[in-house]
Amino acid sequence: MQCQPERESVLNCAREIYKSGMVTGTWGNVSVRADNRELMLITPSGMDYSLLEPQDMVLLDFTGKVVEGAYRPSVETPMHLGIYRQRPDVNAVVHVHSPYAVAFAVARRNIPVILEETAQIVGHEIESAAYAHCGTQALADNVIQALGTDRKSVLLANHGLVAVGKDMAEALKVCYIVEKTAMIALRASTLGPIHALSKEDTAILNQNFKSYGQNK
Repeated sequence: MQCQPERESVLNCAREIYKSGMVTGTWGNVSVRADNRELMLITPSGMDYSLLEPQDMVLLDFTGKVVEGAYRPSVETPMHLGIYRQRPDVNAVVHVHSPYAVAFAVARRNIPVILEETAQIVGHEIESAAYAHCGTQALADNVIQALGTDRKSVLLANHGLVAVGKDMAEALKVCYIVEKTAMIALRASTLGPIHALSKEDTAILNQNFKSYGQNK
C-alpha cells in the first residue's frame, strides 16, 4: 500500500470536518498530493468517514486514472485535480459544507475580511464561484477560475466552501477561519453595518503574519 502517511492525513482530516459539523453524512471531500507530488489521494465517494480506513483512500494520477483503490473516488475529483494542475503551490484541498459559509454561498455574497485572523490566514475576501452542478467539469472550471493563482478559499454557489493550502493543516485552518468569519459577519450584521478591513490593512496583516511566532 503506497503513501501511508498521506492516507492517514486525508482520513484524519475527513473525520475532523465531520466531527466539527462542517459536513453532514458523507458530504464534503479531502485530497492531498502524494508520491513526490506525482499522484493525488482523495476520499472515496459516498462513504461514512467514521467507517473508513487509510487503505480506503483512492490514489489517482493527474489524468484521473485510479492507481490504487477499491472504491470510486469522490465525485468532486475533477475539481481537486483541476486545482492541483492550476496551482503548483497547493498540496492539499478541503471541501466542506459549513453552515455559515454556505449561507453566504446561497446569498452569493462575498465573505468580507472583518477579522485580523482572516487577513492573516486567508488574506482576501472569499468570493462565490458561479453555480454549476456538483461533480461536473463546469463546477471544477468555475472554482479554478475563482481561485486564480493565489487565493486560498472560494465559495461554491448554493453548495459549499473550498480551501487550499501548502499542506493539510493549512487548508483545514482556512476552513475554520472562513467559517468563523462568516458566523461573526452574520451576527454583527444584526447590530449594524459591517466594517471590513481595508485592502491595505489586509495586505499588511497578511505579510506580517508570515514571520509570526518563533524562528524555526
